[in-house]
Amino acid sequence: MKLLRYGPKGREKPGILDKDGVIRDLSGVIDDITPATLAAGAIAKVKKAKIDSLPKVSPRTRIGPCVNGVRNFIAIGLNYIDHAKETNSPIPAEPIVFNKAPSCIVGPNDDVLLPRGSKKTDWEVELAVIIGKGGSYIDEKKALSHVAGYAVCHDVSEREYQIERGGQWTKGKGCPTFGPLGPWLVTRDEIKDIQNVDMFLDVNGRRMQTGNTSTMIFGVAHLVSYLSQFMLLEAGDVITTGTPPGVGMGMKPKPRFLKGGETITLGIEGLGEQTQTVVKQKKK
Repeated sequence: MKLLRYGPKGREKPGILDKDGVIRDLSGVIDDITPATLAAGAIAKVKKAKIDSLPKVSPRTRIGPCVNGVRNFIAIGLNYIDHAKETNSPIPAEPIVFNKAPSCIVGPNDDVLLPRGSKKTDWEVELAVIIGKGGSYIDEKKALSHVAGYAVCHDVSEREYQIERGGQWTKGKGCPTFGPLGPWLVTRDEIKDIQNVDMFLDVNGRRMQTGNTSTMIFGVAHLVSYLSQFMLLEAGDVITTGTPPGVGMGMKPKPRFLKGGETITLGIEGLGEQTQTVVKQKKK
């Protein structure tokens, strides 16, 4: 199933994409797609619904983030072998873990706002994992059973804040609009092999990133198990799992960063696509 949330910001309703690619309203079946509804079995409930009998939604409607009320937005750094190499970084022996602010999550096609004074805002297409069943000390062999589904994530990153301003990476990762998520939450059963899906990102129509999850250093099951050793994973938590090569920071001979006015299109096989306009905010 491809679950989604649609409508004006702050007033989104739950929906589902039917077999013909038409959005159907799910608000008569579940209240929303949230940590609470996922924990309460929302996906199982939707599976029992008669999708073709649900009201149709205009294809012109805005698509919001595919999960509402995310409490923990966890990110993994340098998790693709070829990306680590392009940034001249050592291959991590264990996952590099940091957090993105849940408040940075926006819809997949909402504008990306450059922070005031930004000099080095960069792009990163990533696979996001949405937890459906929480737990601690999760066995890696059972880890995927804790996954509700997958989504496209744009891990927008301000490299000066991240690398040059001291402290943790979090500084450059959680600015408002730095976490477009969606368009869909694609349930786990829809993806045959999550460790073999293609991904891409274009800036102004030029291909910047081309990758495949097969080059991840730490796979999805390992990451879910690993994180659960250090924190309680809960339904609705989002784990964004790293990016393939082609980021602006790694371009040779000179890095390239977003200045405002660009159109970014990104997507992952089976999980849909996003398109954003980059907007430069003026200093007050």
